[in-house]
Amino acid sequence: MTGIDTNVLVRYLVRDDPEQARKAARFIKSQCSTDDPGLINRIVLCELVWVLETAYEYPRQAVTLALEKILRTAQFIIEDHSEAWLAFREYQQGADFADAFVGAINQRLGCALTVTFDKKASRRPGFRVL
Repeated sequence: MTGIDTNVLVRYLVRDDPEQARKAARFIKSQCSTDDPGLINRIVLCELVWVLETAYEYPRQAVTLALEKILRTAQFIIEDHSEAWLAFREYQQGADFADAFVGAINQRLGCALTVTFDKKASRRPGFRVL
């Protein structure tokens, strides 16, 4: 198994650098399989959403499509896969992906709540403003 960094996924999805996009696509197609998947950790997923939203100004719908494609790809292992899907569903309904992911992971790990200074996040179930 090989870990995949955010910038590889960005190049694969956005294709703004043709040479890097070709390398990313070649790696994913030839080196990631169901027998030997590429690992995408939770930080990479959060970074990916942030980069697509802020640096590339992708609308939420486009980010949602990209994220869903990654979560459904059998050649990838997604860290905290169940929680990533929960966060994805909340993101589809307008939540911040990283906040939703943090909340889902913390809940699975036994946290009764997550404290935050983020007023928007504090309105989410399982969060409380500190």
